[in-house]
Amino acid sequence: MARRWLRDDQWARIEKLLPGKPTDRGRTAVDNRRFVEAVLWLLRTGCPWRDLPAEFGLWNSVYKRFSRWSVSKVWHRIFEELAKGGDFEEVYLDGTYVRVHQHAVGAARKHGNQAIGRSRGGLTTKIHAAVEGLGNLATWTLTGGNVHDCTEAPTLLEAVAEVAADDPIDTVTADKGYDSSAIVEQIGRLGARAVIPQLSNRKHPRKVDWAQYRNRNLVERFFCRLKQFRRIATRYDKLTARYCSFIALAAAYLWLV
Repeated sequence: MARRWLRDDQWARIEKLLPGKPTDRGRTAVDNRRFVEAVLWLLRTGCPWRDLPAEFGLWNSVYKRFSRWSVSKVWHRIFEELAKGGDFEEVYLDGTYVRVHQHAVGAARKHGNQAIGRSRGGLTTKIHAAVEGLGNLATWTLTGGNVHDCTEAPTLLEAVAEVAADDPIDTVTADKGYDSSAIVEQIGRLGARAVIPQLSNRKHPRKVDWAQYRNRNLVERFFCRLKQFRRIATRYDKLTARYCSFIALAAAYLWLV
């Protein structure tokens, strides 16, 4: 398979999820596949929009269409549909830093907070992720790099519980940065076991399933695969909405592999 093209079976799984079907109002988008592959090429290479090869069409037209689909959450809907086939018996939580390129700063204040914070490595964004038992993304949030992992855990757990409504969660595994009584209690309310090493100052120790904890490398391996997409490994987008759209597309592609 050429690096920039979707296989026919991959395209068949997402084709009906895209705008421009014959049943939609307005002009039918006959080049949806070429457009999606153009965005995938940008996602893989991390190149500027203006450097998009001519075979994909005019770069400005591709950019405007990508922006429209971002606003209408098309990329998120593709990801959410593919994620429904996940194995949510095991869930893994973690976060990863992303360096912010100089071109990603300077968004107008009217757009609000763009999930860019200052940490030891300079300006960074943090992806907080919940990964299911097959090692694929179940849900995520985006914050500045200065935000602690455990602050986003309640939001992730709520989102996973909604996605896994018909698939009871058995264990939630995370590193000791998530060792919080509130988080452990929330996991218990989901009917799951918390597999989280304890901080040294915890007064009431609990048992940890170390055999299960060894599987936590699934979330680390997911981040490694995610960051093979250069537009994710380095943040070039000023707006959080645009960057989240690229994350959704990258995660959806990993579901298709």
